[in-house]
Amino acid sequence: MERPSDYSDALDEARAAGDAFLWIGLHEPTEAEFELVTSEFGLHPLAVEDALHAHQRPKLEVYSDSLFLVLKPVSYDESTATVTAGELMLFVGDSFVVTVRHGETNPLGAVRERLEEEPEVLRHGPTAVMYAVSDAIVDHYMEVAADLQVSLDGLEEDVFAPDGQIGRDTAGRIYGFKRQVLGFRRATGPLAEPLERLVRPGVPFVHEESRPFFRDVSDHLTRVNEQVDSLDRLLSDILSANLAQMSVRQNDNTRKISAWAAMFAIPTAIAGVYGMNFDHMPELHWVWAYPAVLALIGGACLLLFRVFKRRGWM
Repeated sequence: MERPSDYSDALDEARAAGDAFLWIGLHEPTEAEFELVTSEFGLHPLAVEDALHAHQRPKLEVYSDSLFLVLKPVSYDESTATVTAGELMLFVGDSFVVTVRHGETNPLGAVRERLEEEPEVLRHGPTAVMYAVSDAIVDHYMEVAADLQVSLDGLEEDVFAPDGQIGRDTAGRIYGFKRQVLGFRRATGPLAEPLERLVRPGVPFVHEESRPFFRDVSDHLTRVNEQVDSLDRLLSDILSANLAQMSVRQNDNTRKISAWAAMFAIPTAIAGVYGMNFDHMPELHWVWAYPAVLALIGGACLLLFRVFKRRGWM
């Protein structure tokens, strides 16, 4: 870690040059490490506390010496159908940018390479970093939304597969997938308001010519949020369809059990009558009584079987 005087000298040189700025990147810094940065750049203590402890929702806060923007980069593991969100905080002020990253997701390396190849964007100063980071994260949101759609298509096929191919844990998988979409929504939804503010004039430390760039990012985010809403609605429909299928299957099983119970009730009733040991039962002395009773039982059961089969109960 550089000494505070190094930061101060570099910042003074950047301000004196007029077309330069200082960018400091930190990964899960301790309070002692971040104190070196805070004292030199005059960062607001409330924003510093948020940056150190993380677990913030996407937001934009304006302080006298800097802007504080919170973003949540996400990654998606298709093998486990899991969305993982990190946090990225940006302090943007007069000729400086401080980024604080929590989690393993790191879009900053690609952002720096991109800015070095786009001098027309880089000339916007610290605002260029804020735009490029936001754009990279939102573009990755679109990729994650597409991956979620592919996984959801596979889940939908399982739900509407033939009876023998539907897994017992289908409802659990749907609920689990819905939780991942909800976690994704927590990253994308709240970001709409900060980007809309950056598009409008009057936000300090934001280069005037950079507003069309933020408008483009905001448009992409709107598309992502629409996809997330679509995923959530489709998941709700799939869950309802799965529950309806389970109910239909249970009704089918109940009808089959009832049909078999009705067929067994006939021989049970006849056998019960003949098992009461009364003396005056003339048919007991008939030669063909036993075969006749068996034929009666078999005929009645066969008749019920045909009736239930015709009605789809068997």
